[in-house]
Amino acid sequence: MNRDDARLSRFERIRDQLATLIREVPDPLARRATAAALLHHKIPGVSWTGFYMLHGDELLVDVYQGPLACLRLAPHTGVCWAAIDRRESLIVPDVHAFPGHIPCDSRTRSELVVPLFGPNGEPAGVLDIDSFHPAHFDDIDRRGYELVVSAINT
Repeated sequence: MNRDDARLSRFERIRDQLATLIREVPDPLARRATAAALLHHKIPGVSWTGFYMLHGDELLVDVYQGPLACLRLAPHTGVCWAAIDRRESLIVPDVHAFPGHIPCDSRTRSELVVPLFGPNGEPAGVLDIDSFHPAHFDDIDRRGYELVVSAINT
């Protein structure tokens, strides 16, 4: 098994573990809290793992692991909003080069954001993962975190 296959396999195991943990808990907040804790402690090199959820037209911090976070993200600004507006996951190798980046923690260097969708197919929020290391995330990470999000939404 090559390195990329091994990394993706780790995400598959995390997804399966999460699915088992949340199987009988329909509450979305409990599901997100468990996912944030599991991911944060199982994936090396991350500094912040959590969710921002849409409340009307606002994107507000939800459950997370890591340093204090911004409570509210300015509308349609920064990486999290870009993932919602584009309806796709984003990998940002250098957050300081991203137009409109919102620096909740000045030590953050790279970021990966995966949108979450509600039952109607509309954006509901994002899974946001930060690292103090530049270019920490790649396509394997994107695919892996998307697998985990799929377990939360089932």
